[in-house]
Amino acid sequence: MRISTICVREGSKGLPSKNKLKIDGLPLYAHSILQAKHAGIFDEIVVSSDDDEILDGSAFYGATAVIKRPATLAGDTAGKPETVRHAVLLRERELSINFKTVADLDATSLLRNCQDICNAVQLLEESEAESVLSATSSHRNPYFNMLEKDSDGRTQIAKVPSRPFLSRQDAPPVFDMNAAVHVWNRDSLIEDPKILYPSTLIYEMPQERSHDIDTEVDFRIVEHLYKLAKINGKRDY
Repeated sequence: MRISTICVREGSKGLPSKNKLKIDGLPLYAHSILQAKHAGIFDEIVVSSDDDEILDGSAFYGATAVIKRPATLAGDTAGKPETVRHAVLLRERELSINFKTVADLDATSLLRNCQDICNAVQLLEESEAESVLSATSSHRNPYFNMLEKDSDGRTQIAKVPSRPFLSRQDAPPVFDMNAAVHVWNRDSLIEDPKILYPSTLIYEMPQERSHDIDTEVDFRIVEHLYKLAKINGKRDY
């Protein structure tokens, strides 16, 4: 059995109440609920939030269950894996079942499509991986054009290679996590809730579906890309 979680806090420092902002007439969290529904592969779609308005709205848009998360999981220091784990265990107790696969959809990464969700879940279930992360090829490479300063203020390449690279394309490929889809083997999540395991695999997505929202500028970019994809018939929910 599969469960999709959507973890939506009320607060946000970068963009206040960002999860309630609307694109195409729907609050951000509603897009994730509708994507999970239209993917057609989940037995449960659960929204975890500290905000009653979001919980009420989630039930309206089709979540099969809503969970009022405790204050310990609602602050800026609360980790996503622990929050997902809390939601899964609570729903399992309510239903007297155990899920096999857990997929979390971040409300701020709505440019993914339903096929991305299905593909990431399939990648996990057809492998022995403990988790699958969606990511996109990074335009900045720590071996080539990302810099850091040492304790004396001197500048150097962030990750010093064994030999110099003359172009970004020559450097080892690196990826940006895009928060669109994060899939866990249920037992791995429950026993050791974290983002990366030794067996974690990457589900690679294109740049145009990999923007997420942290700031007002991000919101405008995602809004534009969403509308453009809809005009071109590339939205699948």
